[in-house]
Amino acid sequence: MIKVYIADDQELIRESLKIVLSANSDIELVGSGSDGFETLEDIKHNKPDVILMDIRMPKMDGVIATKKIKQLYPDIKIIILTTFDDDEFVYSALKYGASGYLLKGVSMENLHKAIQTVYKGGSMINPDIATKVVTLFSKMAQSNYSIEVDEELTKEISNTEWKVIQQVARGLSNKEISANLFLSEGTVRNYLSSILSKLNLRDRTQLAIWAVQTGVLMKDFNDD
Repeated sequence: MIKVYIADDQELIRESLKIVLSANSDIELVGSGSDGFETLEDIKHNKPDVILMDIRMPKMDGVIATKKIKQLYPDIKIIILTTFDDDEFVYSALKYGASGYLLKGVSMENLHKAIQTVYKGGSMINPDIATKVVTLFSKMAQSNYSIEVDEELTKEISNTEWKVIQQVARGLSNKEISANLFLSEGTVRNYLSSILSKLNLRDRTQLAIWAVQTGVLMKDFNDD
């Protein structure tokens, strides 16, 4: 069972999501809150696997709540579920460790799929803003949001791993990377795990930001 918590300041949204998600046999709803403070307090007692997080909430918004939750509970996956696709919100939420960013117009089927995906360690970004995210990474490449990796660590990365990194930086899913590089999804997951370990990075979001900042997307990695 995937334990899910809903953080949204609108009671109607919270109750609607509860009704829809409770129809899925693999999901257990463990609570809901109307702001970041309430969410932080609640999850102390019943830690969820995945949090559906609204952005604009009173007292503590979803971006700050995401930052604090990931600092305290790095294993909890967070999906930003909002009506807003503002650049600042998108970038900050991903920077602080969100595994997904979906607009509230998403179908319930796709929301369920997103919960399953992030629970398994993947990422899910609404197609409408996926291109924007890649563009944002490029624009912010020289900003204070830099991800640092010791250059010595990069020497351990193979050509195939570099190709996987490029695909991640373009916002592609494991399934898409698998198809593009003619690898099984299991092999892609193994490569990602190895890459993150070698570079001392927390997740694929940090990997994507670092890859764009360092110009990896523009390089050509020929086979050995």
